[in-house]
Order: sequence, then structure tokens, then C-alpha cells
Amino acid sequence: MDGFVALVGAGPGDAELLTVKALRRLQQAEVVVFDRLVGEEILALIPASAEQFDVGKRCGAPSLSQGAINRLLVQQALRGKRVVRLKGGDPFVFGRGGEEALSLAEAGIPYEVVPGITAALGCGAATQIPLTHRGLARSVTLVTGHLQDGSCFAPWQALVKGGGTLVFYMGLEQAARIEQGLLAAGAAPDLPVALVVAGTSARQQVITSCLSALSQQALALKGQSPVLMILGEVVMLREQLQRLAVQSWRRVA
Repeated sequence: MDGFVALVGAGPGDAELLTVKALRRLQQAEVVVFDRLVGEEILALIPASAEQFDVGKRCGAPSLSQGAINRLLVQQALRGKRVVRLKGGDPFVFGRGGEEALSLAEAGIPYEVVPGITAALGCGAATQIPLTHRGLARSVTLVTGHLQDGSCFAPWQALVKGGGTLVFYMGLEQAARIEQGLLAAGAAPDLPVALVVAGTSARQQVITSCLSALSQQALALKGQSPVLMILGEVVMLREQLQRLAVQSWRRVA
């Protein structure tokens, strides 16, 4: 029997946001290779008969390199197994899914990509922060806060000039550089910012602030994960929507 690999997006954390196709692939899996950001409720859906590999990268702890993960997927598929590579969010949005797809294709392994709700979309909805809004933001830019060599994304002028909502993934440790870079490029010090901890999960926290206080707020969250940064005028809509929701509930009551 030929092996097959499904690169599956597990979504931002809430098990109810897992797609029907993702759940089906998970239930059919003989081998599951999963990341650290996959929630416990989703991991509980893995069949008891499936072989499991935890390849999540944890700060300061030993973990498999991306090359080793690629080889593991190929090896399991060559054994004739139905393999699910389970990733938080979406495989092709800062999930290294492209690298794994290339490795599988080069080895002649059949595969598919099952999209998931990426963190920006899930956290925006869960925190009542619309990422686009007429008159406030006509674009959204998704940015990695951490590059392969450990440095930080740097074309600040282009980000500020765009004028839309900015969403930084994996940016907590680079918060000071993000703050400095955007301010130096002309961003307003009072640009609204939301830090979303464990978005869509029962542990979700939202800290709203402004760009000039970003590094200070990030320092207070040191050690927490995952944290998504949303920057832009749309952050102000959160408070307005919450206030209106409370008024509606009072009228119903």
C-alpha cells in the first residue's frame, strides 16, 4: 500500500474551529506528527491506534530540526502509512508547510494540504477586532516577528506606508525591535495595539495598549505562548463592540 501525507491545519486552538476535512483526515490517520501549538482537545481526537510524534519546538528545549521532520514524514510514508502532519493555524501561513511539501514532492510522496484557520483570523474574531473595516483599514499584512537566523523582519517603511492592519506572529521576543522600527519609520506612538495570548482558547487574554508601550507590555507577558500582536486603528473597535454588546444584553434581560 502506498503511503500518503496530509499537511493539516489545526486552526488557532479551539477544537470547534477544526474543519470537517481536517477531522476526517485525523480520524483516518495511522501516524500523526504534531506541533506544540496544537491544542490538547484536538490531540485527544487522534485515534488511540495511531503512532504519535511530538516534534514541537520549545524555547530552550531540544527539538527536531526542520530537516529531520521532513525526513520523518518521508520515512513514515515510505512505510505505507497514512500520515497526518498536524500544525497549529494553517500549514502555509508561517507553518513551514511549503518546506515539507517540497520535501515530499522531491521524494515522490503523494500529499495534500488541508487548510486551517490561521491565528490572525481566529484571534481577530475571538477578540472582536475586525482586521479590516471601511474607513479604518483596507488591507491586512501578516508578518513574522522571527526569522530563520534569529533576526527580526526589518522593512519598516513599507509596513508603515501600507497604512493597514499589521499582525505579527511570533513577535513577543522581538517586541522592542518592532516598536523601535515602526516608530522610526513614522508610525504614530499612540497606534492601538492588542496582544492576544492563547487566542480562541479557554486561556485567552487580551491586553490593549499603544505602540509606544509595546515593549513594556510584552515584557510583562514574557514566557507566555502563543502571543499574537495586532496593530492598527481597528483595535479600537473591540471596546466599542463590547460596550454595545453589554447594552444589548441588558435590554434583553
